[in-house]
Amino acid sequence: MRVLLIGANGYLGRFVADRLLADPAVQLTALGRGDDADVRFDLATGSPGALTRFLDAVHPGVVVNCAGTTRGGARELTRHNTVAVATVCEALRRSGCGARLVQIGCSAEYGPSQPGSSTAEDAVPRPGGPYGVSKLAATELVLGSGLDAVVLRVFSPAGPGTPAGSPLGRLAEAMRRAMQSGDGELRLGGLGAQRDFVDVRDVARAVHAASLSAAQGVINIGSGRAVRLRDAAATLARVAGYGGALHELDGPPGALRPVIGHPRAEAMTHRADPLGHRAESAGHRVDGLGPRSDTDHPAPVAYPYPDGCGSWQQADVRTARDRLGWRPRINLEESLADIWMEAACRI
Repeated sequence: MRVLLIGANGYLGRFVADRLLADPAVQLTALGRGDDADVRFDLATGSPGALTRFLDAVHPGVVVNCAGTTRGGARELTRHNTVAVATVCEALRRSGCGARLVQIGCSAEYGPSQPGSSTAEDAVPRPGGPYGVSKLAATELVLGSGLDAVVLRVFSPAGPGTPAGSPLGRLAEAMRRAMQSGDGELRLGGLGAQRDFVDVRDVARAVHAASLSAAQGVINIGSGRAVRLRDAAATLARVAGYGGALHELDGPPGALRPVIGHPRAEAMTHRADPLGHRAESAGHRVDGLGPRSDTDHPAPVAYPYPDGCGSWQQADVRTARDRLGWRPRINLEESLADIWMEAACRI
């Protein structure tokens, strides 16, 4: 089976490449913007015609698109997440290769969910930010293309290679700095959100399964269990062997709830907001798990979750089980241990 993998050097793409290369029946070609791609091509600026000529030459049976970006303004997100997918779809329509398309979507397309609920594929998408909007537009392009295509809506990926700017990556980096400097207390913001974490290697297994299947439409890829970030922080502290006190800065400005250990009695003066932004305290390390901010003003309370997904997300993963024969295998503690292993190497 010839597979064309787009975005092989990205966070998800690297693991998808490893999984596909482990299958002796797969002949893999990587297409991307980097020098180490088999073929250099920028989907955001390249023409569908040029990509069509390449598809006709290589004649893949499956095209897997892991390319995209999570950062930038609306224009950049649209260019890399939506226009790029339009280019892929148009090139596949023009090509005579008849390849199946596996598109990587994301849970941000759904937007906020009702706490306690599991989001199934038939839920009406209501993305809460430009990233989710750009990814949802890409999904709609794929579903309306008439191609043999499936969209895997990946919830919150975790595990080795987790970006330092993600909530779990930022948490691990904050703990590394605290241990390196001998801080006995670590104060963190933005721990109230609950997310469905799925290991990146399990995501790669799902992509492999989708490549071999005949399933079409949208399929959720998650663990099926929402985990509060403060619980993930406690697990990471245990995995890392961090013996200090971990405190949470969620709630009204100035509120302090102990997560691990007990708060000290010293007075604390800080610039903080309840959304996990940057804060300062007298003699203690403070880290936020929301977006970095250099302003002294708290972000608007109406937008406390930078991914636009609200306080809760949990996947209904029955479709992946029934149509792909896929179930998650790696638990969050193992994912966090791998995240910590990488962070610890920087000490």
